[in-house]
Amino acid sequence: MKKLIFVFVLMGMFSCNEYIDKPNNLIDKTKMSEIIADLAINDQVIFSYPKTNLESGTRFILKSHNVKTEDFVASYKYYIVKQKMTGIVDDAQKIIIEKDPKSEKKIKGETQVKDVELPMPKLERR
Repeated sequence: MKKLIFVFVLMGMFSCNEYIDKPNNLIDKTKMSEIIADLAINDQVIFSYPKTNLESGTRFILKSHNVKTEDFVASYKYYIVKQKMTGIVDDAQKIIIEKDPKSEKKIKGETQVKDVELPMPKLERR
């Protein structure tokens, strides 16, 4: 009986580990929000000019912030698992609004979509 209790106590101690370990080169929150803001702007450029290369733009952004791809991915996963990404995204939205004040309506979701009635196609039996 004592051995069984000892086994359960050991299992309880080892199961209390973190789900994800903190990366060695964790990017701080402010730098992460700057990177995400630049990536969002790059995404809109790609949307506007569909024949441009998304990968080269992403590499340029990470290089300009002196961040390795592996460090960015590890930090991104860490912040997602720790549920700290909402604050980072909010800061990134503020950075985008500072760079382009016109984007505030788009970010806040205040764009109004007009309801347009489309004519219903006529269904006929043949």
